[in-house]
Amino acid sequence: MTVMKLGEAMVKSSLITRDHLRQALERQVIFGGRIGTNILELGVITEDSMVSFLSSYLKVPAVKPSDLNDIAAEVIASFSRELAEKYRVLPFRKDRNRLHVAMLDPRAIASIDEMRFLTGSEIIPYIITDLRMYYSLEKYYGIKRDLRYISVFGKEEAAEEKKPDDVKEQLLKVKEQFAGVRDREEVIGILLNETKPLASRASAFLVKGSVITGWKSRNIPVDQFEVPADGMSVFSEVLSRKTYYRGPLLKIPDNEPLIGRLGGLPQDCCMIPIHIRDKIVGLLYVDNGNNAVLDAGVGYINSLVAMAAVSFEIVILRKKLFDL
Repeated sequence: MTVMKLGEAMVKSSLITRDHLRQALERQVIFGGRIGTNILELGVITEDSMVSFLSSYLKVPAVKPSDLNDIAAEVIASFSRELAEKYRVLPFRKDRNRLHVAMLDPRAIASIDEMRFLTGSEIIPYIITDLRMYYSLEKYYGIKRDLRYISVFGKEEAAEEKKPDDVKEQLLKVKEQFAGVRDREEVIGILLNETKPLASRASAFLVKGSVITGWKSRNIPVDQFEVPADGMSVFSEVLSRKTYYRGPLLKIPDNEPLIGRLGGLPQDCCMIPIHIRDKIVGLLYVDNGNNAVLDAGVGYINSLVAMAAVSFEIVILRKKLFDL
């Protein structure tokens, strides 16, 4: 299933508009991930609508969320952790010699044949969204999710996580704030404030040629902070890959300046680039302290960063107009 085929099919079915597809493709270029995930993150359709469409489009059944709530231990044991991670597959029911599994690509015949050989069971594939798959893999196999795929699925998630409708409403309010900014300091102020419910600490860094400097922050001292943009650090990794980093902050020499400001090594942190067109102008760092993991949805944080980037462009455009 190619990106364009799926996207065009969704437009043709009136599930999304062509403009929605354009926005999702632009997000995919910046943030990566599958096209379906990017469409869901836009908030234009629900997960139920997406999985129902995929089921019809691929002509395979869709797994029900209720099927994944309490999967029997012996069913989970049908697949090793390595096999589940390799194929991104989740067994959820077994009857006699039939093993019902949720898959991101239920048309991967070669994978299904290998799973059939390894398990000795007939494999019955079902479609599932990326978000629910990665949530379930972490729940049952302990396979750590990328921050992007942490979302809202019932009581297991953090209590402060917003529900989809609330997220859309909040993003509209934030969008209005970003639209009314007068300078870049306001942009960063809004960005840092809106990450409060998601991360206990946050900091914005400026990228100036070959140097990265501290800008504004919450609960992280960044005055006179300066590190080279090259080398081997979390900063240089994000800059070179042009995508976000999520994971532990490694104890390597080039990370020492940041480690010193944080007062230790966070076991889980995220750094997201702030793009203006094709140029990275800043970096947003967030964590929940040195001894806690992040429990916030990266989709929401990415949306905030994307809006901040647009707001920066508005500020630049206004300045150019007033200088004429």
